[in-house]
Amino acid sequence: MSTPYPFTAVVGQDDLRLALLLNAVSPAVGGVLVRGEKGTAKSTTVRALSALLPEVAVVPGCRFSCDPNSPDPECPDGPHEPGSGTQRPARMVELPVGASEDRLVGSLDIERALAEGVKSFEPGLLAQAHRGILYVDEVNLLHDHLVDVLLDAAAMGASYVEREGVSVRHAARFLLVGTMNPEEGELRPQLLDRFGLTVEVAASREPDQRVEVVRRRLAYDDDPAAFAAQWAQEEAAVRQRIVAARELLPQVRLGDAALRQIAATCAAFEVDGMRADIVMARTATALAAWAGRTDVLAEDVRQAALLALPHRRRRAPFDAPGLDEDKLDETLEQYSGDDGDDEPDPDGPGGGGQPAPDSGPQGDGGEAARPEAGEGGQPQASGAGEQSAARATEPFRTKALTVPGIGEGAAGRRSRARTEHGRTTGARRPQGTLTKLHLAATVQAAAPYQRARGRSGPGLIVRRDDLRQATREGREGNLVLFVVDASGSMAARQRMNAVKGAVLSLLLDAYQRRDKVGLVTFRGTSADVALPPTSSVDAAAARLESLPTGGRTPLAAGLLKAHEVLRVERLRDPARRPLVVVVTDGRATGGPEPVLLASRAAGLFAAEGVASVVVDCESGPVRLGLAGRLAADLGGTAVTLDELRADSIAGLVKGIQGRRAA
Repeated sequence: MSTPYPFTAVVGQDDLRLALLLNAVSPAVGGVLVRGEKGTAKSTTVRALSALLPEVAVVPGCRFSCDPNSPDPECPDGPHEPGSGTQRPARMVELPVGASEDRLVGSLDIERALAEGVKSFEPGLLAQAHRGILYVDEVNLLHDHLVDVLLDAAAMGASYVEREGVSVRHAARFLLVGTMNPEEGELRPQLLDRFGLTVEVAASREPDQRVEVVRRRLAYDDDPAAFAAQWAQEEAAVRQRIVAARELLPQVRLGDAALRQIAATCAAFEVDGMRADIVMARTATALAAWAGRTDVLAEDVRQAALLALPHRRRRAPFDAPGLDEDKLDETLEQYSGDDGDDEPDPDGPGGGGQPAPDSGPQGDGGEAARPEAGEGGQPQASGAGEQSAARATEPFRTKALTVPGIGEGAAGRRSRARTEHGRTTGARRPQGTLTKLHLAATVQAAAPYQRARGRSGPGLIVRRDDLRQATREGREGNLVLFVVDASGSMAARQRMNAVKGAVLSLLLDAYQRRDKVGLVTFRGTSADVALPPTSSVDAAAARLESLPTGGRTPLAAGLLKAHEVLRVERLRDPARRPLVVVVTDGRATGGPEPVLLASRAAGLFAAEGVASVVVDCESGPVRLGLAGRLAADLGGTAVTLDELRADSIAGLVKGIQGRRAA
């Protein structure tokens, strides 16, 4: 067995280590979500925690790690009589991103259940993690239904497996830790809320600290055992402190003053529901026990707020999580009295006083100037030079864009697809392990052979060849690739404001429907991949906000670049179907025969049957209809920017479906 990196040898990352230790002291805190860029020791620190947890006593032979002093009365391996048990180290179980639901919760032997009426249950990862740590790396890439199952088990302390009327329940209490890189996509707000604490981690910018990180890592890689031995004393001290804090925890007093501060803080930051209040209370109590105190102080409440509230403060998908510490301090100070009779300050947080004076001149919602260097000094024929980035108009609600046909991509909420979850549409022979039994089809397959198989009693004789897998239809997520014209002909300020507002609205829709998104822009003499396909629509929104305009219109280059992006992405994720949204006025300038080249490039998409929409940004009393011609070459549909803003482009892909059906 490999020697883990010592927890106490991790350099910096104080908030991360504190959040993990608080959950080790009080698992009721609800786990930790660790957010940060790659290479910041997220996984190393989490794996190191398992060595600090005290050993657990278990019933010998129990696959569900029952406590011998209070065994689970519903344990599938039970019933167990209370008595002495055996000691073993606390486990850390890792949930792979590609795990199936059966791997997570366990599986029933359906064949034995039908033929013999026996509950033959194979435990999953939730059972293995009971009374230990369940670690999910890249939790934001885990399928939504698995995250739901995982968080439900963490909240209830039990796992339920239901298969065609046969059910098994077992205890599943564990310290849940998830790590994620926000650049690869966000968790839904309701899933963020289910994690007790969250921590943002980043690599240090201090050279001395970075040197120490490298020095320790090289020493560990050269001789892990010797390096761990150097930190054994510190590890033992922290382990003993965890044990002492656990013993002290029931004696910690959470007074009315601290509770009032907790409630006032959650109200001041407008968090939804009551989970934040409960998590803050448990965290503040664990902080006091960790410090060796039996009273919760204001400093515990403040630290609890910094750990429990940032991920609950997201008011919109593109808002960065965070907490205003000045506002936090003001709220705690306002409700710092012990008598509970403090009245809110009318000029304080949430009061009706005058707002603080601006720290500097502010525009009236105007644009921030972001001058960009020109591309090779190339002049614009119309006299329009390089333009600063325009600010998007307010996003609006869009109807669903869907890709025609039935796909088999990752679970989402956009287009029809064959999925593991959804309504049952039929049955087939299982390919590999049976996961979703179609009971009626199985009985129908087995019924004609009962006499030949010698059936004499009431039981149905079922063989493996009789089993039928249910086929289900749900929704998938797609790749929405935006191809945005950023040339001089698009540089009119109001036009770009509206264009960015429309694209931002579609990004918001993609966020809610669990799509991947990509962004290709073209201007001057070339096209660029502003954002490769990713699940992080936040990153796409940031790229869109800073997008400048100017130069010629290399439409063909933009289409060819988009086609290359789709080709590469098809190799990486062949099941995910694309939808291309081209935002342009249809003009093509620069180079020999630009219009012809653009038409040929568009034909590549039509030949491959890629669903596409062209948002026509042409304005003025005289319209050339170039975007409509481009849409015809793409095999898609065009809509004007006015039509897009009026009722979005919901009907466009319906038009695509209708044309293809015809």
